Amino acid sequence: MRACLALSVVFSILPALVKGQDGGPPDPSTAGNYTYSCDPNSCKLPTCHCASTAPPGGLTPAQTPMFVLFTADDAVQPYTINAVNQFLAQRKNPNGCPVRMTYFTSLAYTNYINVTEWYVAGNEIADHTITHVEWPDADEINGNLIALNALAGIPFDQIVGFRTPYLNFSAGTLETLKASQFTYDSSASSSVPVTDPNTDAYWPYTLDNGLANSCDNEGIQGTVCSGKPALPGLWEVPMYSIFDERGIDGIHLMDPWLDIGPVGGTAPNDTETLSWMKSTFTDHYNGNRQPFGLYTHPIHVAPNVPGVVTPNSTIAMINQFLDWAQTQQNVWIITNWQLVQWMQNPTAISDLNNFAPFKCPVPQVSAAICDGIPANELGLVQLCDFPDFPFSTCYGCPTDAPTPDEPNPPQATPSTGAALRYRISANCSTPFWDPIGNKCLCTDSSCAFTDMSRTIGPNNSTLTGGGNGTSTETSAPSYVPFNGNGALGGVTVTPAVWVAALTVIAGIACGAGSLL
Repeated sequence: MRACLALSVVFSILPALVKGQDGGPPDPSTAGNYTYSCDPNSCKLPTCHCASTAPPGGLTPAQTPMFVLFTADDAVQPYTINAVNQFLAQRKNPNGCPVRMTYFTSLAYTNYINVTEWYVAGNEIADHTITHVEWPDADEINGNLIALNALAGIPFDQIVGFRTPYLNFSAGTLETLKASQFTYDSSASSSVPVTDPNTDAYWPYTLDNGLANSCDNEGIQGTVCSGKPALPGLWEVPMYSIFDERGIDGIHLMDPWLDIGPVGGTAPNDTETLSWMKSTFTDHYNGNRQPFGLYTHPIHVAPNVPGVVTPNSTIAMINQFLDWAQTQQNVWIITNWQLVQWMQNPTAISDLNNFAPFKCPVPQVSAAICDGIPANELGLVQLCDFPDFPFSTCYGCPTDAPTPDEPNPPQATPSTGAALRYRISANCSTPFWDPIGNKCLCTDSSCAFTDMSRTIGPNNSTLTGGGNGTSTETSAPSYVPFNGNGALGGVTVTPAVWVAALTVIAGIACGAGSLL
């Protein structure tokens, strides 16, 4: 059950942010009605992997890291970045590197400069379509790639993942991803606890032998699973459900802190939610170490949104969970892409010091070039003052906002008389691209990065990460806000625009359509 408010109440508090979920959790009642067959003797890493509950590469659970996947969906803007930042900004993995997350980005109400900065800070940017439609077509999926490359400067080859809005996908959706050379999808989900012998909480797997999750999702029955669709090399990273004390009948997926549990009542209970999260994590940790997922729509826990009471109790509960999880040994908070890279080359805990995807190379750039490093951008970010929702970018304002039909509109001539900006070159990394001077400051992948990782614990014996979130209720953030004044990179947004924007981002009532 999901907490809801009346439409009139939503508008009266600029909105209450109550719907919260891109599709509900999977229905476990029909799990197991499909067949899955895969021969591990012919399906071998790194290019092929069978759906399996066992750790990959012959590793035992004791040799296997415990991964926490923290993902966010929808628009990227200071309020949503600050929402994620309050949980992750001061945390580190066992090798001393900052923890990273995956942001599945849709374009409605997205501020592109925030996408650039979040990516350059080391996080993964993934595709969530342009307009957040159900059953997206190729223009929605590929148009998002084009716009993120043009206006946020994300290289095409770095946008490797996809999640479909509302978790509604078809065989055709997956076929589009394969044709567009995505590396993975993360739209399917598990529906049976890991403690059940019939669990479908598989480690990520390739679709060489079809899909093995979400077989009975509404609208796709019969078009997936039982060997369909066969898409060699395309990975599926399942979303791992959380279960309350009812087990298979008490399933939660996205934003579980918005769910009303079996105890009942009229509002979610943070203490109850924390117990589900700890219990499910423990089952994964003590079993085959399948990843644990926190799948968020961050606007629901964003601090200091105008007209909305900050949910301090829920924020403290999520931080309390992460603090607790990071006290367990061998726990890593990583991106979906980092997980896929680890799946392609399963690496034991004892060898993670040398696992390159988990290191933290930091670009060493100090030139004033508008490159996603805030200190380098001062005075260089351009405001694109569209009436529906203004945004900022380093790469030149378009004549119109991107659409599926025209994801990369022509660049508008600046009213200041300044020269047009240059879009990122295919052979340059984002922090080294100068969109004003049309040049790449570094074309060697290692020439100007400094690796900030450290040896994992003394003699590899202490393998815990560094939790530095807050576990107590407080109205003041325990992190450095992503944008000090809460503005959109210099964009002033009127209350009327925020009513429209946050209504779309958060959803306005149960049963109403939303862009979540």
